[in-house]
Amino acid sequence: MEKLIIIGSGPAGFTAAIYAARANLAPLVLAGALPGGLLTQTSEVENFPGFPDGINGFDLVWSMQQQAEKFGTRVEMENVTAVDFSAPGAKKLTLEDGRILEAQAVIIATGASPRWLGLDSEERLKNHGVSACATCDGAFFKGKKVAVAGGGDSAMEEALFLTNFAASVTVIHRRDALRASKIMVDRATHHPKISFIWNSVIEEVVGGDHVEGVKLKNTVSGEVSDFSCDGLFVALGHQPATAVFKGKIELDEHGFVTLKEQTSKTDVSGVFAAGDCADPRYRQAITAAGSGARAAIDAESYLSTL
Repeated sequence: MEKLIIIGSGPAGFTAAIYAARANLAPLVLAGALPGGLLTQTSEVENFPGFPDGINGFDLVWSMQQQAEKFGTRVEMENVTAVDFSAPGAKKLTLEDGRILEAQAVIIATGASPRWLGLDSEERLKNHGVSACATCDGAFFKGKKVAVAGGGDSAMEEALFLTNFAASVTVIHRRDALRASKIMVDRATHHPKISFIWNSVIEEVVGGDHVEGVKLKNTVSGEVSDFSCDGLFVALGHQPATAVFKGKIELDEHGFVTLKEQTSKTDVSGVFAAGDCADPRYRQAITAAGSGARAAIDAESYLSTL
């Protein structure tokens, strides 16, 4: 039986592994099919402390993995397909290859993924003007004209943040009214840099090597039009990678892991969570890393009582 298994291999998972390994817990990281998570798909990370010239997302996560392995972490590129946390002792994890692993404690760090529009052109231009994170990429659009797709609180937050950099921000929404909370609607609609295109969906992201605009279709008239912009921020919310834990631990209405008493503890003793799968608000590499440290410390404290 393992002392500690960490499910996930982004900043949260590997930071948890570093702390746990240095505490002689000999953690096993189940890295999944995409080791490193979403950060590995980010070409340049400029807001992670310690890298004044920025760092490639893949290189950052690879450095974290090497640091974790230096202290004794083992890493397996395996997916978890089922869990059983019902017994008071061992936590059972079923892997994609059919193996069943047991652990005294588990840290869930499976992350979350942005909801995209699902367009081929969107996929082609990701990191070339298409983004799902204004906090990450907004500074690249100083003085530029950008568009935001969405109508909820996430979209309003992205739009308002982008006004710190962009010359103008246009929110594109499929309906004629926003779904966001009243206070966010008031802030966005009264901001001089923010304008709105209503009853419209994006059918194509236009551009060669970078975004040059979007092709819009009016949901009422069916009319197709072109809108010129330098960047597109897709703000349709995030989907936490927690489906395998449904019914096994407490999740909120959106699928994010619910944590207890401002800790990394879930409602199941010995099961902890860190990173974006438990963070519907911030979703940053640095906050994920911090929560990974917290989860490892909580897990160490728990294991010391066994």
